[in-house]
Amino acid sequence: MDTAGASHHPYNELPDDNVPPAGPASDNRRPRKRGQGELEAQVLAVLRSANGSATAGWVQEHLDGDLAYTTVITILSRLYEKKCVTRAREGRSYTWTSASDEAGLAALRMRRVLDGERDREAVLARFVSALSPGDEERLRALLAQTTETDEG
Repeated sequence: MDTAGASHHPYNELPDDNVPPAGPASDNRRPRKRGQGELEAQVLAVLRSANGSATAGWVQEHLDGDLAYTTVITILSRLYEKKCVTRAREGRSYTWTSASDEAGLAALRMRRVLDGERDREAVLARFVSALSPGDEERLRALLAQTTETDEG
């Protein structure tokens, strides 16, 4: 039986939590488990560093770590569902592009939180009241600019 290529089979990859297999070679130290949000941020950062769209394989190669290809696909698919990335069919797979910069993605996360609340007015009021005076001024200026643009 030829086992030369066996180590490259997806079933031989480390599990998503990056815990090495137990055994004599293991020294019982486990790498820190990364949260979903951290993995998404890493994938987005790599994707933004691409010159244009990128394949999941390219993203996997440029990530610091040892994520399985299937994990990268899962993360990209979740980001697509959240509208953080776009994708275009290329042959039998997709190429992926970041939908926004960091500020735009943070705004999207804030919007999703707001959309998940029943009392939007209360959430917005609490948000504004918790702002520093400088941030409150910036927000008022931005709202004024938006109002002027809408009226003009």
